Amino acid sequence: MEKANWSSPVAGFIILGLSDHPGLEKIFFVLILLMYLMILLGNGVLILVTILDSRLHTPMYFFLGNLSFLDICYTTSSVPLVLDGFLTPRKIISFSACAVQMFLSFTMGATECVLLGMMAFDRYVAICNPLRYPVVMSKAAYVPMAVSSWAIGGTASVVHTSLTIQLPFCGNNVINHLACEILAVLRLACVDISINVISMGVTNVIFLGVPVLFISISYVFIIATILRIPSAEGRRKAFSTCSAHFTVVVIFYGTLFFMYRKPKSKDSLGQNKEDLSDKLIPLFYGVVTPMLNPIIYSLRNKDVKSAVRNLMSQKCFTR
Repeated sequence: MEKANWSSPVAGFIILGLSDHPGLEKIFFVLILLMYLMILLGNGVLILVTILDSRLHTPMYFFLGNLSFLDICYTTSSVPLVLDGFLTPRKIISFSACAVQMFLSFTMGATECVLLGMMAFDRYVAICNPLRYPVVMSKAAYVPMAVSSWAIGGTASVVHTSLTIQLPFCGNNVINHLACEILAVLRLACVDISINVISMGVTNVIFLGVPVLFISISYVFIIATILRIPSAEGRRKAFSTCSAHFTVVVIFYGTLFFMYRKPKSKDSLGQNKEDLSDKLIPLFYGVVTPMLNPIIYSLRNKDVKSAVRNLMSQKCFTR
């Protein structure tokens, strides 16, 4: 009984958003809304063309379709709440809704980390072992690879979300962030969060360190193989097949390394340290990166551009 009184569980959270910077709210509302619409359009078109165009029924485009679906799900789990928060200062969200958003956001982020590693392996086999590519990257292989990415990401999210929602908050329910970001919620806990910090550190190694190491090693072999190609045209074509993926990896992991540092400790007055950059960095990861992904893959991929043109021409003829 004493523990229940001490815990004082909260019924909901108040999200401050950018209420400390009211002059930025309208600007960011318009910008994020436009970027969200571009995310839905760009990634939606990529999904459509990878499904409808038989020439794109390959492992690389199957992974690309999964990546686009991930981006749509991730932004949809948070962006509408962020936009509503700009219109409603001190947005109130229920405890359960906050937990669901934390779960979905973490699932999508963790899944994308693993999926980008799978895509690097696909490019490694295509460049370094092209003759074995149809055997190694058969449908019996790449479909389970994508499914396992989702399963691993979901499992990690269940663990971290469960650890977070079980913490006592002692009535401290003001999230100084744009949404229910798991690190921002952890800072509200009124007990030691060492277990959460340790588990987050282990997760960082698994979902950041291991995939980055794997991708780096893959690209060392890829670059070495490309440099051995005798013709300049051959080297250019080989590099073009993996340059889009490499660009996405740099943007994605570069932002995550800044975002998922260990939770900041409280200062001597007991206040949580949070500046504008702590809010804008996750925003960059959550909105700008998914918006850039279809642009990067479309601009640097002739097959995708051709498939989009065919899709548009078919729609024009059917009218």
